[in-house]
Formats: sequence, structure tokens, C-alpha cells
Amino acid sequence: MTTATSARVRVDGKFFRLGDKKFLPKGVTYGPFAPNSAGEHFASRDQTKLDLAQIREMGANLVRVYYVPPAWFLDLAQEHGLKVLVDVPWRKDRCFLDSDNLRAEAKAAVRDAAALCARHPAVFALSVVNEIASDIVRWSGARRVAEFIEELIREAKAIDPECLCTFGNFPPTEFLRPQNVDFHCFNVYLHQRRAYENYLARLQMIADTKPLIIGETGIDSGREGETHKCVILAWQIELGFRRGLAGLIVFSFTDDWFRNGTQVEDWTMGLTTRDRTPKDSFIVVQNAFRKAPHFPLPSYPKVSVVVASYNGARTLETCLASLGRLNYPDYEVILVDDGSTDSSCRIASDHPRVRYIHQENKGLSVARNTGINAAQGEVVAFTDSDCRADEDWLHYLIGDLLSSDFAGIGGHNFLPPEDSLVAAAVMVSPGGPAHVMLNDREAEHIPGCNMAFYKWALDEIAGFDPIYRKAGDDVDVCWRLQQCGHRIGFSPAGFVWHYRRSTVKAYLKQQTGYGEAEALLLSKHPEYFNSSGASIWRGRIYSPSNMGVVVRRSVIYHGPFGGALFQTLYSPPPAFGLMLATSLEFHVLITLPLLVLSVPFTFLWPLTATTFCVSIGVCVAAASQVQLDKNKQRFWSRPLVALLCFLQPIARGWARYEGRLRINTTPGNAFRRINTFTEVDRGEPLDEVQYWCHTGLDRLTFVHAIINGLEEEKWQHKPDAGWDEFDVEIQGTRWSRLQIATVAESVEKGHQLFHCRLMAGWSLPANLLFWSACGLELLLIGIMVSTLPWLWMLLLTLPLLGLYFESEKRILQRLIVAFLDELAVKHQLTKVPFAKTREPVAVRPEKEDTTFKEAPKPQGP
Repeated sequence: MTTATSARVRVDGKFFRLGDKKFLPKGVTYGPFAPNSAGEHFASRDQTKLDLAQIREMGANLVRVYYVPPAWFLDLAQEHGLKVLVDVPWRKDRCFLDSDNLRAEAKAAVRDAAALCARHPAVFALSVVNEIASDIVRWSGARRVAEFIEELIREAKAIDPECLCTFGNFPPTEFLRPQNVDFHCFNVYLHQRRAYENYLARLQMIADTKPLIIGETGIDSGREGETHKCVILAWQIELGFRRGLAGLIVFSFTDDWFRNGTQVEDWTMGLTTRDRTPKDSFIVVQNAFRKAPHFPLPSYPKVSVVVASYNGARTLETCLASLGRLNYPDYEVILVDDGSTDSSCRIASDHPRVRYIHQENKGLSVARNTGINAAQGEVVAFTDSDCRADEDWLHYLIGDLLSSDFAGIGGHNFLPPEDSLVAAAVMVSPGGPAHVMLNDREAEHIPGCNMAFYKWALDEIAGFDPIYRKAGDDVDVCWRLQQCGHRIGFSPAGFVWHYRRSTVKAYLKQQTGYGEAEALLLSKHPEYFNSSGASIWRGRIYSPSNMGVVVRRSVIYHGPFGGALFQTLYSPPPAFGLMLATSLEFHVLITLPLLVLSVPFTFLWPLTATTFCVSIGVCVAAASQVQLDKNKQRFWSRPLVALLCFLQPIARGWARYEGRLRINTTPGNAFRRINTFTEVDRGEPLDEVQYWCHTGLDRLTFVHAIINGLEEEKWQHKPDAGWDEFDVEIQGTRWSRLQIATVAESVEKGHQLFHCRLMAGWSLPANLLFWSACGLELLLIGIMVSTLPWLWMLLLTLPLLGLYFESEKRILQRLIVAFLDELAVKHQLTKVPFAKTREPVAVRPEKEDTTFKEAPKPQGP
């Protein structure tokens, strides 16, 4: 056999690469045929030579065969410039996992195939099995079958480590997910355009970060008609490549087909007849293959690519060089240098096509807004200086944007193959840039290193918010666009390579910046966060890290009696509750107090040690479940991931709380209103206020008026989403929060009495500060009380701190009462005054009396 490892195909993101050029399989299946004179399930050498020439004339660059080819076939394929996808035949129609002999036979078949095809330049990949019957998988168990497929791939890799390996899957076993396949290969026969397009989107989500090819698609000329076949094949090929397929194989080259020991006579799925006469569908496929993969877009709007950079010289050259090689006819590159002090200016000068803008350091959002203002394009795309774009990045990104009603779109960001070993560990650690998907096409969030928006959409929301200097700007933009009724899409093939942080220190610094951004996001969008300050996503997070520990098994829908044509895997979400054991709150509220109490009460040491071990164990479990690139994995990789899983929540959580303490959440005019609408605080009850209404205003309208008023004054608030027992929660000050619940009583003559309950409490930072102070004081007392008995006096500071937080609660209640009083005046409501008994005075005003009533001054001392 001819050997030329340099001519072998390798995986490159969502595609393949042969040498320095992309290789996208455009192929046909070939055979199997009746045995030739040598007993091989291939045509004769002379006929094969003619067939391969005809296949090459069609514009194909690959053939798929269902038996291991002899050396002469591979040599002929190489001569004709064709690659070969080899299916390894073995008795997969038997319950092979129930038989040691059948398993050994399958392994031997894969080893022999790998040895026969090893390092031949014509070999594209090995498929270790094709279409295992769904009832056999159900009988044997999906996990066991997937593990056996992984074992077969390991057998092939042991013979030829550089050989690409996959298996032929199809909709009835869509749930099979072997982890070590190099790419995903699905046989799909769908003849309805909408169903086909939807299923491609579904398969791209299954393939995730790996290439996806359609291993078989076709139609029977006899049953469907050759004209219908031509129409279907034309849009199948075009849609497939437009939606980011890495390759597509048509079944079949010829009507000549030999199966199960007999010649098949009753079907005509070939592109040629049995005597190799081309059908009309041959010409259709030929035309489609000549255009693939870059089918013309409906239009080519000018795109402005904005790169915001601050001291990014280390990777800036790579970034700008990649942007100069994009396969898109009309685009510009704008580099906004946000006050860099490195060699960024000199690097930019080496790229004359790049528009270079230098400004003082004002942060990421301002730099991106500068790029938007300078942009001449209809679409503005964003990437970072530590990224390099795939050459087809804009082609797929803009193509998917134009074919939808999305206002913006994003895509994957992958670890470059040349990045460091530490960067590989960082990539699978928590907190990295990830996309959040609502369904197979629509995203809730796209990372800022790979996103594009129509410029009119960015103008509508006034661009990026300048408060986000380091991060969070992309999240804010996505949420604001969605709040305006716009949708955001995802392009699986429009990806960039993203260099990760290459040291632990740099990674933790990045996470600190993310924590500061979360504090700003919480202040601006509290409805997207829970009470502990963690973000709430409606969609599924797609990240190289598992974002938690998976403890539950997946569920498979097989259909009645296991007969569904599309059998779906429903994966459980990670157990985020377990990850709480790694959070800053857990360490402050549980681990630290136990550690403190263990000093004077030594019998608590086992419990303290157990608590700490739980946190470590969760980190180790999370690290054991991540998928590390085998070429980037060392003995210390998973321990490093476990360490980062432990440190990341602490660094990010600390920065988040520090940021929350710096943010003033109380609007400035709130204090001015107190002096106008209320008198000096005399201790009157503030936990409930009541208003009479005779204007027909209903309670829900009143609640919406409250929320609108809070929004106008920029109070940090979170309305009820349907699960709470209050109408709105207000984060009024650093140390207090308040929940408003309303009810309406209907009385005679159409009057209504609105009750507003104001439930105030300490904020989460207040609780953390109080109990941290308590723990620290107890720790000092436990250690030093024997020598300094007066240290017990430190505990007197806790009531003082508690009284301060209680005063903050009351201040917030007064602010909100004043706010509600002013709102009541605007809506012609009359406040019910309180008597000395703390009960409201049940006096209804006459209909014409709509003026605001001040509470009477209390009598007596």
C-alpha cells in the first residue's frame, strides 16, 4: 500500500481539513456488489476504474463502501482523487453483547480492517458499525452498546492512531452517544423539506462541537419517480451544506446492489442504472456538488467585524490574519484599541485593510460602541483579539441570519489545537464562555467572542451599556434585545477558535471580572437571578464543562414496544444542588462556622472534616466527568480541573458580592420623596399600607403601575414570574430587600380596598456579613479567650450590627411607602390612616373626595 500520512484528513472544528485546505465530503455509496472473481464484494478492477472515473466526473470526492476494500481498490481511489469511508461488516444483526464469540469476532473485524487500511492516503475514515437495530440496542441496553462501540474505536486507534473513526447512526438509535467518535455520521431519509431541515438542526445539537455528516440520503426512482427524486436530492444537498454539514453522501451510485447473498432487483435508488447509464438525478447531484459547500446566499449585506482589544498583542496577529482570509465578499475589519500599552498599534499597521481606532481605556462596552459608531455595515459582527476566525465564519453566520427572523446570531468557540495544556484544562473548567439554547435554533445567550447583530437592532437598544468594562456586556445585550421582542439564533458552523487563559492566575483573574459583571447584571436585571445571586437560564447551557455533577441517568423514548422511528435521548441536567457545596456561601455559612465551633468544641472536628471533604469530592466528581482532549491530557489535567472547580466559585462569588456592595441600588430621588410625602419617622407601622379606590382601577392594573413606576425610577426589582407569593421584590439598599404583596377587597357601591403588604428583610450580603462576623469573633474567642477573657465582649458588636441592618430595613420600608403614596395620588387613591392601635381607620371617602390624605398626628406622649 501507498503510505502518505501528510495526505490524511483530520478534524478541524466542525469540518475536516486535508493539508491546509478544508475537505468537505461530497460522496456516493458504492456497492456492495455480487462477489467478483476473487470473491470480493466489489466490481472487477476494470469496471471499478470506470465507475470511479464516473464518480469523479460527478464532482464527488468520496465513496462509501460497506466491505473492507482490497489494496487495489484504495490505490484506484487515490489515483482518481477520491477518499474512502470504510464500513466494517460484522454480525451486528445478532444480540452480540450476549455472546463472547460475537464480541470477539467484531473486535477482530475492526482490527483487521484498521490494519488493512492503515495509513493509506485514500482512507477517509473507518465506520466500526452501521445501523444497529433499535430493538437489539433496547434489548442489550443503550449504555452497554455505546460502550462497546467505544471499545471498537479503541481497537482501531490502537492499530492506526491517526485514523478517523465513527459509526453509522440513524434516527431509531439517535440516542446512542459514544464519546470517542471523531465525527458524527447519520443516515437520514426524510423527503419533506421542513422535517429534513428541522432534523438537521436537531442533529447539529447532538453533534455539538464535532463535525456532522449525512452518511446516507436518497430516494427510489421507481417508487417516487425520477422527477421527484431530482427535486428532493437538489434541496437535500443544498440545505445540508447551508446548515453547516461537514459532508453528505448520496445513496447510491448505481442500481446494481447485492445484499444478504442475493441480487436486489426491486429498487432503483442509484444515480445510474445497472449498466451505469446516468439518470437525470446524476446531473442534479453533479450540479449540486459543483456548488457545494458555498451555495450562494440570497444577498451579501456588508458586515463590519469589530475587534475590541486591550493589551492583546500576544494573539492579535493571529486574529487579524484570520480575519483577512474570510470567504465573504463584502466586509470590513475595525480594530478598537482600548488604550493598549503593548505592541498592538504596530501589529495593526501590518494589516492595511484593518481600520485602526485608538482611544483611552474606557472598557469593553465603550470600545464596542466605538466600533458600532464607525461601522459601515448593515450587520456588525464581534470577536475578540484572543480569537481566530474560521475562514467560513461569516459565510455561515450571515447565511443563517438571512434565512431567519433573528436580530442577532452567534456560534461555537473552540480551543485551538496549538493552545497549551493548561488552557485545555481551563476550557473544561466552570465559568467559560458558552451559549444557552432555548431550542435547536434559538439561543437565549451567545458569547461575546462570536456574535453578530443587525446594526438597526443595536441602535434600537443604544448599543452596549458602558457600565460593563470587563464582561457581561454580551449577556446584557441579549437580554435587552429579547425584552424588546427580538430573537437570537445560533449557527453551528459559524465558529471561531478561542485561546483560553494559560495560567491558573489568569483564569482566576478572568473569573473575578465575570463576578464583577454579574453584580452589575444583578443590579440591572434582577429578574434573571435567584435570591443567592446566581443567574437563572430558561435554556440549556452548552459548555465543555458540565456546569455541575450529573447524578441521574438519561431517559430514552423508544416508542410503544420500542418501535418509534425517532427515538430520543432526554439527558438530565447537572445536579446544581451538589455544586452549592463548592459555593462561597456554603463555605461562609457552613464550613467556616463549623471550623470556628470546632476550636472550642473539638467533637465537631469530624463533621467539619466531612463538610470540607464533600466540597472536595464534588469538585473531583465534576473533574472526572468532563471530556478532555486526549492529545491535551496529562496525569495532572483532571486534578487541575478539580482545583479550578474549587477555586472558581470562591473567586467569582467574592467578586460578585464585592461588586454588589459597591453598587448603590437606591434611586437618588427616593430620599427626597420622604421629606415631601411623610413626616419624621415616629415608629408608625410600615408593614402594611391600604388605599381606597372608587375609580374602577383593578388590582392587576395597580400592580403594573407599581412595576412601571419602579422601572421609571430605576429601582432594582424582580416581578413575580408566577411562582412567588409576592408581586414584586425590591433590592432597595445594600443591606435590605423588600417584597410587596397586594390584595383587593370589594365592598359596597363598587369601592375597593387595596392592601399592600411590605415584607422587609436583610439582604444576602447583610446575612453573609453578620454571620461571617459572628464566626470570626467566635474563632478569635475560641483561640484566645484563655489569655484574653475580655474577648467575649466582642459579641456585643453583633446586636449593634443587627440593629443597623434593622434600621436599613425600616428606611427601605419608608422609601417604598412614600413611593406608593405618590403613586396613589397619581391614580386617585386615598390612603387609609393608622390610629394609635396600629389598626387602619375604616373610613371610606365620598366619591368626589379624591385628594391624598395625610395620616393624623398621634396624640399624647
